Amino acid sequence: MTIDEQLSYLAKGTTEIIRNEELRAKLERSAKTGKPMRVKLGADPTAPDIHLGHTVVIRKLRAFQELGHTAIFLIGDFTGMIGDPSGKNTTRPQLTREEIDANAETYKQQIFKLLDPEKTEIRFNSEWMTDMGSAGFLRLSSHVTVRQILERDDFQQRLEANRPLALHEVMYPLVMAYDSVALEADVELGGTDQKFNLLMGRNLQREYGQESQIAVITPLLEGTDGVQKMSKSLGNYIGINEPPQEIFGKVMSISDELMWRYYELCTDLSPTEIASLRASDRNPRDMKVDLAKIIVADFYSPVEAAKAEEDFNAMFRSKQAPTDIEERTLTSGSWKLPRLLVELSLAPSMAEARRLIEQGGVSVGGERHTQTDFEVDIDPSLAILIQVGKRRFVRVRGE
Repeated sequence: MTIDEQLSYLAKGTTEIIRNEELRAKLERSAKTGKPMRVKLGADPTAPDIHLGHTVVIRKLRAFQELGHTAIFLIGDFTGMIGDPSGKNTTRPQLTREEIDANAETYKQQIFKLLDPEKTEIRFNSEWMTDMGSAGFLRLSSHVTVRQILERDDFQQRLEANRPLALHEVMYPLVMAYDSVALEADVELGGTDQKFNLLMGRNLQREYGQESQIAVITPLLEGTDGVQKMSKSLGNYIGINEPPQEIFGKVMSISDELMWRYYELCTDLSPTEIASLRASDRNPRDMKVDLAKIIVADFYSPVEAAKAEEDFNAMFRSKQAPTDIEERTLTSGSWKLPRLLVELSLAPSMAEARRLIEQGGVSVGGERHTQTDFEVDIDPSLAILIQVGKRRFVRVRGE
């Protein structure tokens, strides 16, 4: 690609690039010297699963990687113990080292569904922050003023509303900014809620005599409800580790208008290709099917995507369950329904299992149950069909 073509490709699905002319200069210098840029994306492992909203910025990291630049996926195991205060009106609970480590391990597995593992640096910010020590941290703090930190909108709002703002939260942007110094980042990626942190990185790099990184800012993806940003706590998420049938069905549930937002942010189609689709007279449902297959294929394979479409059609056109339902055997006896869902990997935790049950999303043998103390008798002589949502099925019998 020419430099202009690269800039156009990298700008797709972004809200802002700070600054475009600096990015052009870095691309030109990289092309001339043959030295790739160092492109950083940081993520705190505060939850075990990555959802489609997270992949918007991961796809942008992949775009830089495809152009030959060094992709650095920074796992914020140190900052994760602080908790990112971005967009929060209350102090986040701090995670333990064990929770952080477990979540970080799952992140490493999930990001390689999109990134090339051979061309990706995985780094942890504890590498430099743990050894910095109290004296080093005080020296780091001298590079930023209290006024600069308190310019942040969500900090101001909490102070004005007389809500607590813990000192460790105030330090979060500074630690994240120092990550860019430690990595000598040329570019940093982040969502719109991370703009303050990315700009802090630019400022701190100048303080340390480095050239300021480019801030590439991406929008926050709306969840399946089309209103609020995608979030597991809101239940409007599409997890990239969910079964293909679940991903396919959730994409099919979004509105026709939201579909175009997903085409823009969750596929590699160019703006011209998307505009051509929008201008066509094809049935919106058929274009949504294509979108669902693209997304499933990204995280699984084209074969799995085709199978997910078949299952979807079988369930919603013929009102049938899939023909190849997974079969499991468990110890015979009486099982509490939440524990059974977790054991069958139909829910990631007991809390999530109880939530699914209470919301009426669980059926046993074709009958919906909303009581979390319901018990299921597992017996070798009878296979029981367990259904979660509209698309997840497991047939279980005793042993």
